[in-house]
Amino acid sequence: MWYTTHMNTKPTVIKRALISVSDKTGIVALARVLISQGIEIISTGGTASLLQSEGIAVIPVEKLTQFPEMMNGRVKSLHPIIAGGILGLRDQHASDAKTHGIPWIDLVVCNLYPFAQTINNNGTSLDDAVENIDIGGPTMVRSAAKNFSWVTVLTYAADYDRVASALTSEGSVPYALRKELATKAFGHTASYDALIHQYLNEEQFPAELTLTYELHTDTRRTVQKEDRLLRYGENPHQRAAVYRGRLVPGKTDPFSLLQCTVLQGKQLSFNNLGDTQGAIDTLREFSEPACVVVKHATPCGVAVHEDITKALTYAFEADSRSAFGGIIAVNRVCNKEMAEFLSSIFFEVLTAPSFTEEALVILKKKKNLRVLETGPIPPLTNHLTSRALGSDLLIQERDNASITRDDITVATHRAPTDDELADLLFAWKVVKHVKSNAIVTAAQRVSCGIGGGQVSRVDATLIALTKSGAANPMVLASDAFFPFRDSIDALKGSCVRAIIQPGGSIRDQEVVDACNEADIAMVYTGIRGFLHG
Repeated sequence: MWYTTHMNTKPTVIKRALISVSDKTGIVALARVLISQGIEIISTGGTASLLQSEGIAVIPVEKLTQFPEMMNGRVKSLHPIIAGGILGLRDQHASDAKTHGIPWIDLVVCNLYPFAQTINNNGTSLDDAVENIDIGGPTMVRSAAKNFSWVTVLTYAADYDRVASALTSEGSVPYALRKELATKAFGHTASYDALIHQYLNEEQFPAELTLTYELHTDTRRTVQKEDRLLRYGENPHQRAAVYRGRLVPGKTDPFSLLQCTVLQGKQLSFNNLGDTQGAIDTLREFSEPACVVVKHATPCGVAVHEDITKALTYAFEADSRSAFGGIIAVNRVCNKEMAEFLSSIFFEVLTAPSFTEEALVILKKKKNLRVLETGPIPPLTNHLTSRALGSDLLIQERDNASITRDDITVATHRAPTDDELADLLFAWKVVKHVKSNAIVTAAQRVSCGIGGGQVSRVDATLIALTKSGAANPMVLASDAFFPFRDSIDALKGSCVRAIIQPGGSIRDQEVVDACNEADIAMVYTGIRGFLHG
């Protein structure tokens, strides 16, 4: 039967608490405060044993319910005495409680079995994972959260002091705090269930996709609440935050920018994070020493070289004008020589797997420079990646397709030389990370010109040529096929000697003819490299 009730918004006095926690951090100190306030404590299993060992009087749940813990602990708190004591509305259900001998439970302190920690352990079996799915805990938490007008619920140790302070100073818990803690509790159980759903679900694109994220603290590990928000979004008038995904091992990208350590500099901004992720994703294409420079979410200089310092200088000098105020990422240790080269350059972020002490001394003179230590950088994987579609979500496998010499098809009379082919494969790795329509020119494994984000492939080609300057013989990569021969005709008089592109246009032969006329070698990948996000 449905009925209407008026929410109790007055402060509530706590006379009885139920404590059942997996993570026992701070629980003894909280229990001592509760006892000092004359609050009776009910507890279960290991929590009861811990509190009793500390000299804190507790009433075991089974004594209250007159029903033993059973089935190896699977059943202990699932009982009407417990549910009724938490869920009952004090102003409407007092007679029911009295009739059935149900004492009110005014505070529930509960966190859940460590499911996330369990599945993150190597070698965890399905049996072990399932045994760490909490049932009674979520039931108690959700019951208390639903009845927040009367009951206080604590799921995070960080909030223990807030309730303890309210009890010692006021003798009660205010409505606003009860509501806030209930909101957190529902988030806690929702996140918990979402992780279980991910773990058990073997479909890549299930009918329901349950993902959960938690607000990420500043990577400088500060603790002030406002430091958990970014300084602003893409523009200063936009508020922004960054959330870290809580995902099942094996179903998530092995690299997380939010796990990197910020060694110095201001808090990373919305744009810093997006651009740095793009730089590192491009860097992950290469196992050899490499450097990527990104500006406004687009690579503007990329280079590989056996000497990482040279890779850095070549990548920066590929388009030093665009690199101003950009992001620089390298995949080897940043040393003193590299830091000295960068000392007179203005840029926003520098990332490397690690830094020498000499390099950090030099970099610290650039106070506003964000320096991130990434640790080892793994190659790209095909884990799912997403993009907001308004309030909805687009999701796909990441493009980690790798093209080798064995995968290409020569389309023209002239095949590329070995050096040209090495440059073509390099340029293909780069063009995949430039917003479409994208064209990249390169020579000696260094980008020469990058034209991206254009609605016309001819315009992208002309921009890349303009940025290439008076380069020596170079190659060109296109992220998609050439729909007409006009882009090839635009190369007349340039230093482009070979092209790599997917092929597949109905006018492929026209494009091949144009290349043969210009003595340009061209190869097909058979794979498109669009990047629209």
